[in-house]
Amino acid sequence: MRTFFPSDSCKETQLNAVNPQSWLQVERGKLSKFASQYSSSSSIDSLIKVPEPPILPFFKPADYVEVLAQIHEELESCPPQERSNLYLLQFQVFRGLGETKLMRRSLRAAWQKASTIHEKLVFGAWLKYEKQGEDLIADLLGTCGKCAQEFGPIDVASQLPFDGNVNAHESVLMNGNQVSRNVSFRIGDEKIVCDRKKISGLSSPFNAMLNGCFAESLYEEIDLSENNISPSGLRAVKEFSMSGSLSEVPPNLLLEILAFANKFCCQRLKDACDRKLASLVTSREDAVELMEYAFEENTPILAASCLQAFLRDLPDCLNDNRVVEIFIQAKRQQRAIMVGLASFSLYCLLSEVAMNLDPQSDKAVSFLEQLIQLAETDRQRLLAFHQLGCVRLWRKEYDEATSLFEAALNAGHIYSVAPLARLGYFKGQKLWAYEKLSSVISTVAPLGWMHQERSLYCEGEKCWEDLEKATELDPTLTYPYMYRAATLMRKQNVQAALLEINRILGFKLALECLELRLCFYLALEDYQSALCDVQAILTLSPDYRMLEGRVAASQLRTLVREHVNNWTTADCWLQLYDRWSSVDDIGSLSVIFQMLESDAAKGVLYFRQSLLLLRLLEFSYLHLNRLNCPEAAMRSLQRARQHASSEDERLVYEGWILYDTGHCEEGLQKAEESIKIKRSFEAFFLKAYALADSSQDPSCSSTVISLLEDALKCPSDRLRKGQALNNLGSVYVDCGKLELAADCYINALKVRHTRAHQGLARVHFLRNDRAAAYEEMTRLIEKARNNASAYEKRSEYCDRELTKADLEMVTQLDPLRVYPYRYRAAGCRNGVENLLALSLWGRYGAVWMVNMANKLLGADGEQAFTSQFNEASRAFLA
Repeated sequence: MRTFFPSDSCKETQLNAVNPQSWLQVERGKLSKFASQYSSSSSIDSLIKVPEPPILPFFKPADYVEVLAQIHEELESCPPQERSNLYLLQFQVFRGLGETKLMRRSLRAAWQKASTIHEKLVFGAWLKYEKQGEDLIADLLGTCGKCAQEFGPIDVASQLPFDGNVNAHESVLMNGNQVSRNVSFRIGDEKIVCDRKKISGLSSPFNAMLNGCFAESLYEEIDLSENNISPSGLRAVKEFSMSGSLSEVPPNLLLEILAFANKFCCQRLKDACDRKLASLVTSREDAVELMEYAFEENTPILAASCLQAFLRDLPDCLNDNRVVEIFIQAKRQQRAIMVGLASFSLYCLLSEVAMNLDPQSDKAVSFLEQLIQLAETDRQRLLAFHQLGCVRLWRKEYDEATSLFEAALNAGHIYSVAPLARLGYFKGQKLWAYEKLSSVISTVAPLGWMHQERSLYCEGEKCWEDLEKATELDPTLTYPYMYRAATLMRKQNVQAALLEINRILGFKLALECLELRLCFYLALEDYQSALCDVQAILTLSPDYRMLEGRVAASQLRTLVREHVNNWTTADCWLQLYDRWSSVDDIGSLSVIFQMLESDAAKGVLYFRQSLLLLRLLEFSYLHLNRLNCPEAAMRSLQRARQHASSEDERLVYEGWILYDTGHCEEGLQKAEESIKIKRSFEAFFLKAYALADSSQDPSCSSTVISLLEDALKCPSDRLRKGQALNNLGSVYVDCGKLELAADCYINALKVRHTRAHQGLARVHFLRNDRAAAYEEMTRLIEKARNNASAYEKRSEYCDRELTKADLEMVTQLDPLRVYPYRYRAAGCRNGVENLLALSLWGRYGAVWMVNMANKLLGADGEQAFTSQFNEASRAFLA
């Protein structure tokens, strides 16, 4: 979910926020004086604020393994019509984990496995909503002759074939006489002559009227003036009875005919009107106008077409009160007409969009109230209760929120105890809040967030112990690091405070942690470091606001920069070269941000920025691959494309955009188009990169080598040439050409491409010189600021004790890198311990897979753990 959900203040002892007006009133040359007034510990309290951990409106089960395993098992055995709801639940689980890539995978699976057109509409719209801002990708795919099907409109009518059983009604004898072949219908002064047999074939009521025992069956003229049908409408009905189609009928007449068809049960005529009207829905205005008729006349095709128009216009359509009223006021029968059996999925989507727009809005409340009514399973109910409870909490409707969280907790959602404890504290029940969380911790396998929450309701050593335990169980939680760092800073233990906040920034680039460190630097009057952090923040989030949203980061940067010496363009390039070479990614981002204000070629700089962002996330706690391109990197690539100075340069950036979003072949196509225009370093490099990734043929290595050699012959800066040399060395190693590989790595090191030490170490190792490999990796460790991966690689080139020491250092620097756990698992004494250690491999292993292992080992032993672990692994890694 995109919206950040702040919590209300809960602890009197927390640090107070600085008055934002004091920032706004700082004049040129006075920031130093302003910062110096915060040099005392009491003033630092006013500058540094640690917000409480937010209450999240997500499904956060106590045991992710168990839930994922259950979903996987149910997916293998459930009927087809239940699969989409299970994938929706899987989506909610991954959202609670913050796994964007897996969330989208689940949504796409729900869309692919949809058993009805309504599910197809809902999940297609949800995918489109989740990929907001990626319209460019669809456009670029279009230039390559490919389109994203889930983004395109669906022909609803073709997906809902007419299934009415319409019998042919033959004319019958009345009183021994053959009735007249024709019948005339009078409407006012006009008379329309129709074929009695054709009209009677429209429906049973007409057949009974014209051929049955009614008096009208003997009439040659029947008055229909009181049936709300115009002469034009009846002539269209006559034409339909003859031809079976409605052609060239205006919309207002179609609505008239539709009502007439409903009145006389003319199912084929009604279906034709339904389809014709559905084809006319091209905008939100059309949908708003026609949805009412769809409800009144029970026309599912028209209703589904109107629904599609609304969903394709998300989130904007939820700013239209008319659309919101349609969704809120819809009764059970109307929902069935509009969305069939997919009501829960629809209102789940609407609730999320409404909360993202405004988490305290009335429409968010209304949609979630509908969601509770539509929930059919306990898991659906607990999610709906918890989400509505969150909205009530943010609206400060504490009594209603308490009832909802209690309902969610009773339904099995353990995480709802966190907001319940907060609410208890708001009512002055601090001890009750502490005991409530203690009760949960003692009855279930504890998770990091439980200890984090309990720390809010105790002081001193107890608080510190809970925060240490929270970090041990879940190192990704930012609040414990921030609290400890702020406490140390308050005690004027500056180095320890910086060391603590740097612990998490070493593997998780969290904006709130960068902001806190920035405040530390301001208090210390270290404006150069403060500028570095604020520029990194603005790179990641251009609209970021600090101090609880009261001060724009861009405004603060303006103030800080007045106290830092300006760099020339040459200075900037030297700084970038130094920081890039020392693997200082945050510093490199800051320099590029500053360079973008100059007249330098912005396309190249934005592209370099995107490379850094991808490298940051590759070596961060997410361990993302390039197929899950983060928003900031994609934004930089798109800006590079916008500022490209030539057609061939633009094609290269388009190729990277496609490659980084998983469209490797299309990225390769763009590279080839660029090379046809101009032979450039970046075009050859992209082609080599994409070809190496897309081809499974080992023989393509020679082509990749040739492409990288062509790239190196083209003009480029030393930073990029170093990367190309490093990649070329890697290909040579894979081909067994160690001498050529060593030459490449040595040449890369000559232009200070520091990561080439790792490749050269690999060459030494393959030459059976482990000592040289170890020394090479030691050089990398000494040069690189972000060196967890270097310690991990060095561990492969030393004896057991040194290996263990290196891997302990890896876990200390980045506790979510998986290789150290795998290594330690291999050294376990028996199968049970091995399985327990293997559970640490997972993305969240230390938090939840170990807890599951302990529970199963205590109950049913190794066999039960093995079975469920395998199920969860298949579900999570498939």
